[in-house]
Amino acid sequence: MKDIQDQARKVMKGFCRVCPVCDGRVCAGEVPGMGGLGTGASFQENVRALARIQLNMRCLHDVVDPDLTTSLLGFDLAMPVLAAPIGGVSFNMGGGMPEEEYILAKLKACAKAGTVGCTGDGVPDFIHESGFAAIKALDGRGIPFIKPWEDKELFTKLDKALDAGASVVGMDVDAAGLVTLRKMGRPVAPKPVSELEAVIRRTKAKFVVKGVMTPDDAKLCVDAGAAGIVVSNHGGRVLDGTPGTAQVLSEVAAAVRGQVAVLVDGGVRSGADVLRMLALGADAVMIGRPFSVAVLGGGQDGAGQYLAKIRQELTQCMVLTGTASVRAVDSRIVRG
Repeated sequence: MKDIQDQARKVMKGFCRVCPVCDGRVCAGEVPGMGGLGTGASFQENVRALARIQLNMRCLHDVVDPDLTTSLLGFDLAMPVLAAPIGGVSFNMGGGMPEEEYILAKLKACAKAGTVGCTGDGVPDFIHESGFAAIKALDGRGIPFIKPWEDKELFTKLDKALDAGASVVGMDVDAAGLVTLRKMGRPVAPKPVSELEAVIRRTKAKFVVKGVMTPDDAKLCVDAGAAGIVVSNHGGRVLDGTPGTAQVLSEVAAAVRGQVAVLVDGGVRSGADVLRMLALGADAVMIGRPFSVAVLGGGQDGAGQYLAKIRQELTQCMVLTGTASVRAVDSRIVRG
């Protein structure tokens, strides 16, 4: 991983320092780029909120080979870790790799490791086009996330996602505040629950809503017919001063437990962080920036090495907390 990070540091120079701890401090305000909006407080709080959660170590048990497998949204997963939808290599990551090569490498690494990668959306169009092409190449093993565009563009992209073979599609409603897109003539906007319900009803696939930070919004997603939610503040890139996702996850998950799949992103940097999020109520986690660093630093192999690292760390933490299965994690293994 050190070699992969060293290479990424060269390739991403001027866009990401590839810090020893990716916590959003030195890249505050660097959007476009890999930083957080404004002061970077929302990005930084994601990391701090997770760090405040402590694991209860237990070694008097018989758990030696924990089960990391789970099922989510119709996918069988070797572990509850997905690659989050981050795109825009040319303007966020330094342009050291073509967009289509980047997203295909990420999704292939996830598929090989028995999990799933997500693709992003935005301007220019090659971002979503590269994502759809990668999903098609992998026979639908990927989740495309589409921004909350106005109707014509939204429905066109949803149809393209289905044509690519996607069985699950998502909308990152937390992108609604990207005023730069409106200035470019490509407006995004919040979605009232009536509009969201109409979109979900029209879409012949499981639908995931990303950008849920309150129990009320989570319940509205259930009412609208969503199959899953992602607790997310968009990596701290759209609103300065939000709580970290780990701060709100428990109450959001409790509000909809058993009704929809609950995913979460934000500040996940290790297998221990994955276990923390599961203990707070998530069914699975998404990891963003570190995946991009791994791909830029080592392509598909780099992302594969990163996934192997996360798997090893998660296994170790489950053994040392007496956790037999990721499907049976509960809040008793954490303090904070």
